[in-house]
Amino acid sequence: MDLSIVGQEHSSGLPPSLGVVLPADKSAVSMPDSLSTSQAPPVATLTDDGREFVCGWGAAFINITVTFPMNKLMFRQMLHGISTANAVGQLKKEGLKNLYRGILPPLCQKTISTSIMFGMFDQYGKLLRYYHPQLSDGATMALAATLAGCTEALLCPFERIQTLLQDKKFHGQYRNSLHITQELWKFGVREYYRGMVSILLRNGPSNILFFGLRTKIKERLPNPGTAWWGHILTDFVSGAFLGAFISTVMYPVNVIKSHQQCQVGGSFQTMRQTFWDVYYTRGSRFSRLFSGAHVNYTRALVSWGIINASYEILQKLLYS
Repeated sequence: MDLSIVGQEHSSGLPPSLGVVLPADKSAVSMPDSLSTSQAPPVATLTDDGREFVCGWGAAFINITVTFPMNKLMFRQMLHGISTANAVGQLKKEGLKNLYRGILPPLCQKTISTSIMFGMFDQYGKLLRYYHPQLSDGATMALAATLAGCTEALLCPFERIQTLLQDKKFHGQYRNSLHITQELWKFGVREYYRGMVSILLRNGPSNILFFGLRTKIKERLPNPGTAWWGHILTDFVSGAFLGAFISTVMYPVNVIKSHQQCQVGGSFQTMRQTFWDVYYTRGSRFSRLFSGAHVNYTRALVSWGIINASYEILQKLLYS
């Protein structure tokens, strides 16, 4: 989940092209007969390459440093099915020195992941429009979003390490991220990718919802006019509500993923097996799979609002 750009919108809802996937020499690639000159996407110069990636990275960095304590609170509720008060009590008891324990993996993972999310969505979208112009805007968007989500999933080891660092039962067992990395290596490379299927099933649909709805939500908000703060506010609001909606819908998938990744060694459980284990552990009540969802909703409101607003600001700075 972990889930708007309005400055340079296209009718397809795709971000601006960077040109990194298109050859500078058009003659190097034969263009399909069905793609006329007017339909071909513009070929950007190499000096434009990487801007979408940089914007995504910067927006995620700002977001993680602000929302990490809230995310840790939500994680405790998600993992143990406890109330907000009990989760807050745990964090207070552990002290301020442990409040940001585990921030390095999400800082690395989320900054790179968000950079990939926006950057690769742009690149995959441009590839599809160039080589398969017959695809509809909706199909291009959905396929590009899914491929970007699959690319993000390669960062699964970062989520794996973050999960172990945030679970209090491992506080005395693992010292830091490097220590966990060394210990997991004893079980083989596969151990780093525990919960990979859950991540894939989360990333694809989440990206489709985000890139498919962000422009529509933005268009339905009041026109901010020429006020600079108005545009920042609408970016924040549109990203906040969309991110909160997506993260809530995908919350049970994250619960399953967290429980899978809290195991070190042993057999790999399927999503179905993990779901029933969690379901029975929590009193056979489906509603308890959403323990901590209200904190998650609040975190997502802040998190995706910050990401959207920061992304738009950085984009304007780089493209001005």
